[in-house]
Amino acid sequence: MPKDFSLTVKADATTDVRDRRADPSSGAEDGSSWPSRQSMTWGRRDARRRASRSYAALDLGTNNCRLLIAEPAHYGFRVTDAFSRIVRLGEGLGLGNALSEDAIERTIDALRVCRDKMIAKEVIRARLVATEACRLAENGASFIERVRSDLDLDLEIVDRKTEAYLAVTGCAALADPKAQSVVIFDIGGGSTEIAWLDGQAPHAFADPCKRIRAWDSLPVGVVTLAERHGGVHVTPESFEGMVEEVSELLTDFSLVAAEAGRARNFHLLGTSGTVTTVGGIHLGLARYDRRKVDGMWMRNGEISTVMNRLLHSNFQQRAENPCIGRERADLVLAGCAILEAIRRAFPSDRLRIADRGLREGILMKMMREDSVWRGGSQR
Repeated sequence: MPKDFSLTVKADATTDVRDRRADPSSGAEDGSSWPSRQSMTWGRRDARRRASRSYAALDLGTNNCRLLIAEPAHYGFRVTDAFSRIVRLGEGLGLGNALSEDAIERTIDALRVCRDKMIAKEVIRARLVATEACRLAENGASFIERVRSDLDLDLEIVDRKTEAYLAVTGCAALADPKAQSVVIFDIGGGSTEIAWLDGQAPHAFADPCKRIRAWDSLPVGVVTLAERHGGVHVTPESFEGMVEEVSELLTDFSLVAAEAGRARNFHLLGTSGTVTTVGGIHLGLARYDRRKVDGMWMRNGEISTVMNRLLHSNFQQRAENPCIGRERADLVLAGCAILEAIRRAFPSDRLRIADRGLREGILMKMMREDSVWRGGSQR
């Protein structure tokens, strides 16, 4: 990175990967769950850079590397650049405990693109987070050091509570304002975050995390589940095996949040490549279109129809679907198995799909802290 550009991020201390909480406080204000504020500093502060209003959020997961750059807007924020690439950083973690050299190289290549985009947009503040793959891998810390050495970027390994709360922050605006209870979930590559929100939607300026009654982070995602059960050739029997594994991991949370589904206008709210894929297939999109998927509703029977169609398709058929593609054709049914386990634990006739989540949550939180957040829907 050029000498006049320095990105400083203080890493968050990680917690036990099995950590769980019920009825937590937000954790957003007490300093325990959020890293201290980052800043972008330059040696040469020309007028053009001082005028920049760009914020950046990067989410490095087990499967994807995603960047979002945005500016505060009259209502929410306006995205000025975005980047997403499948890197499979956690490839092999379902069977082992170390990041492979090939996965590290792919990820560094993607992070280099992200760094260059942040420089080009003259970002004034950023938060770059790494999640489950780096939490679990025995060489996760050395990978972070390598990124710092090669790219002059400081990645922050967030704990599971922070990840869950950021995901909630990013997509809670899509909760039905009439719902007295909502279960939000984020199916990742190596973990799945799930939270129970109680009470009606707060004012747009309020912190949605204050509504969380319980949360959990399951140590399973589409990459790790597919590696253990197989993702290329999936039979109804192997699919059911995946569902059963996830259902067992969901037991504690489903007991704590047992009354969630009994509340008036209860519904599920999902954010992940799995649910957006299911939505895109249901709509029959010839090419994935975020504008048509983000915020859409699906009925229980419609979800079952799409998943049954995928279960009875082979790898090549899945790869040829424009909403899936070859890079995700071996993962989509593992994601559907996680979705199915959640549906069984919390039966609902309504699922709302969010093509937003952790990155948007990061942006909203930074803008709130800088008093430039005006509420409203993102993008």
